[in-house]
Amino acid sequence: MKKGQILEGTVEKIDYPNKGRVKVEGADRTVTVKNAIPGQEVRISVNKIRKGRAEGRVLEVLKPSPLEIPSVCPHFGQCGGCTYQTLPYEEQLKLKESQVRGLLDEAIKKCGGREYQWDGIKASPLTEAYRNKMEFTFGDEYKDGPMSLGMHKRGSFHDIVNVSECQIVDEDFRTVLSATLVFARETGLSYYHRMRHEGFFRHLLVRKAAKTGEILIDLVTTTQNSLDLVPWADRLLDLEKKGQIKGHIAGILHTSNDSLADVVKDEGTKVLYGQDYFYEELLGLRFKITPFSFFQTNSLGAEVLYEAARSYIGDTKDKVIFDLYSGTGTIAQILAPVARKVTGVEIVEEAVEAARENARLNGLENCTFWAGDVLKVIDELGEVPDLIVLDPPRDGVHPKALEKIIGFGVEKMVYIACKPTSLARDLETLQGRGYQVERAGCIDLFPGTVHVEAVALLSKKDK
Repeated sequence: MKKGQILEGTVEKIDYPNKGRVKVEGADRTVTVKNAIPGQEVRISVNKIRKGRAEGRVLEVLKPSPLEIPSVCPHFGQCGGCTYQTLPYEEQLKLKESQVRGLLDEAIKKCGGREYQWDGIKASPLTEAYRNKMEFTFGDEYKDGPMSLGMHKRGSFHDIVNVSECQIVDEDFRTVLSATLVFARETGLSYYHRMRHEGFFRHLLVRKAAKTGEILIDLVTTTQNSLDLVPWADRLLDLEKKGQIKGHIAGILHTSNDSLADVVKDEGTKVLYGQDYFYEELLGLRFKITPFSFFQTNSLGAEVLYEAARSYIGDTKDKVIFDLYSGTGTIAQILAPVARKVTGVEIVEEAVEAARENARLNGLENCTFWAGDVLKVIDELGEVPDLIVLDPPRDGVHPKALEKIIGFGVEKMVYIACKPTSLARDLETLQGRGYQVERAGCIDLFPGTVHVEAVALLSKKDK
């Protein structure tokens, strides 16, 4: 097998998160590719051979998998957002469950761990129109083409697919996207060119609550032009008055961002209409959400996740709980009514302010929230918890922070992971320092995509 070689083979399996193994007849190794489905016959190009492993990319699907069905989304295959939309949802769940269990079994076995209770996978209540947040990007669909607004084209850093029929958001997202693109084109101003660092329009951020129906809309631009955006806001409000937007627009914002990085960064936000927050409800509690604060992107799925986490935690009466990486304080407040005290730690100050306000809103006086890096703040909390909940970002817990967390010596921890490979890695450290996995499972918050949440209950081994 050589770099640049064109081969044909069958996708045998998919490792988390999106690593298809292609078996090539007569070859001495499999080739790892992205964006494949088990059972597909594919033509691939070998891009890299390193340490006995081969990587490539799919050039063509020669024969669909026997499992595949037509996608409900007209952008499937072009947009890089979803990979599994041609798999029936039951098959998506089977695939994700097998991936997560394989990762955890390997991590536990490596450390000589014992048997644990596997709780399987819980489905998302919705498989379409489930997202409550989308970040759309301005660009062109091909070089020097007309302005587009949508998602990155699969495999491309530059090209943008105009996802006007995206199926993982509801109709209001699509209406706002289309109206904003028309307005942007009418201005004659350019989108922001990521290589030349020139242009005006960068991103469109839309958030909509599943329970309250409130919508927050934020247009992100550079400061290279001084365009009056009130007519854009008025146009959106007019669509709501006409009934073309079904939810209620709580706020329309304009955020400035001159950062060179291709990320949504707040360098100053102006309210064009309404307010810079909206409300969502989870498990009977009400949460204030600001433009850039973390909140699970699948509200109904988050209820399933937090119910699972709550069942793992068990009895919390008279206990002190640390909720580390607490976001807007959802887990902390779900646990607070049946705990003595809950302390949340979150690095995003905006999210911490929202968490404090949410606690007041829900009448919870036994919640305290600290702003700062868990690694540094954990030394300042001034008390020892009875149990700890971890819900870290995708890269997991910083190794030094994990050592400090282990140092508390709590009897139980619950680890919620949006990236199961980070959980598997951290499990090796936790097991090596005296913890064992009691229960684990996964919850699908991202139908149609390769992503899945995992949750594990760990207990301290008897000495």
